[in-house]
Amino acid sequence: MQMKSMLAMLCVAIGAGFGAPARAQAPIVIKFSHVVAPDTPKGQAAERFKMLAEKATRGKVRVELYPNSQLYKDKEELEALQLGAVQMLAPSLAKFGPLGVKEFEVFDLPYIFPTKTALYNVTEGDIGKGLLKKLEPKGITGLAYWDNGFKVMSANRPLHHPADFKGLKMRIQSSNVLDAQMRALGANPQALAFSEAYRALQTGVVDGTENPPSNMYTQKMHEVQKHLTVSNHGYLGYAVIVNKKFWDGLPSDIRGQLEKAMKEATTFEKAIAQTDNDKALEAIRKSGKTQIYTLTLQEQAEWRRALAPVQKTMENRIGKEWISAINKESAK
Repeated sequence: MQMKSMLAMLCVAIGAGFGAPARAQAPIVIKFSHVVAPDTPKGQAAERFKMLAEKATRGKVRVELYPNSQLYKDKEELEALQLGAVQMLAPSLAKFGPLGVKEFEVFDLPYIFPTKTALYNVTEGDIGKGLLKKLEPKGITGLAYWDNGFKVMSANRPLHHPADFKGLKMRIQSSNVLDAQMRALGANPQALAFSEAYRALQTGVVDGTENPPSNMYTQKMHEVQKHLTVSNHGYLGYAVIVNKKFWDGLPSDIRGQLEKAMKEATTFEKAIAQTDNDKALEAIRKSGKTQIYTLTLQEQAEWRRALAPVQKTMENRIGKEWISAINKESAK
């Protein structure tokens, strides 16, 4: 009797299995890691890409966002991408120099982009595409350039003239160009991960730093910096990149949908970048914790003269042809 009961239960189970619908295919997961806050232009654009990608693929792709260095710090994230531990990043362009693609350090050169128009002519044209191609031998595919605008300088003393930098310990990204930039101003550059910058400023490990206002405000650096100079001396941008093996292995229809989502997210990102930086600068002003100073035309000319030798110094490292190509494009 017991045997009959067991057989009956087995038959029911088999019958249920034949009648059950096929199990839905698990979604393709894209882990997207970055080092800034969700409310920065990069953070908001990552959220927009997630929404667009998941909608376009009807759930066949799931984008998992990890902001604020939750998974990896600056120096770790590119290695993690190459190993396939994450699939997507949006590192600042300075990160590719230490990876061995030194040509990207052209974006760090002070005052190389006179306007946003000149910048976009480079990133959206042949120069920008040519630079992204150089990432492929490293196992990386470049999808887009994202913008975070021009940088300001901050410290615990006023920075009106190049002489004001003398002896200051200034936090920079790991970049030979930024190192040369700070030395040209008479400062002592200190390369630190972005996630370590606030604490270093708070404790006096460094005296100052450079950032677009949105990064400075969302990381609360203004709370530990008494002075900010609107210098617009350099540019901070990002490249959205993916693991090449992962990207090439996607079904072509999925890859096409993701490319479209990235294009729309990039348009969105560029539209909000300047607005967010303007709002952040005003919020810093209203906080009353940081005195904001804008360089006069005469002072800006003084900064340009002090920083002009950096381009010549970096020709052998970056490539004279890349610097010349950008200067030519910027002069149009």
